[in-house]
Amino acid sequence: MLYMIYSTDVENSLQKRLAARPDHLARLQQLKEQNRLFAAGPLPAVDSNDPGESGFTGSLVIAEFENLEAAQAWANDDPYINAGVYAQSVVKPYKLVLP
Repeated sequence: MLYMIYSTDVENSLQKRLAARPDHLARLQQLKEQNRLFAAGPLPAVDSNDPGESGFTGSLVIAEFENLEAAQAWANDDPYINAGVYAQSVVKPYKLVLP
């Protein structure tokens, strides 16, 4: 089943994000290689694909997991959690309707 992981950043998270980004992306790449990743990306703090120093307010990941507990465990072990980028992550089941 698909699960949505919506994470919100702490204030002024950009430098912490940049430092932890390689490890964060490596975990996402593993999901992609396993054909379990539907979508992933950050939420710019301003209306721009390149927010510059404004940074990001959080991230969204939609991926396939065995169950809610597995999705939550994966979210809890994110390098952005360990680096203090995320203030919290919300994990919920996700049902794809379109496209």
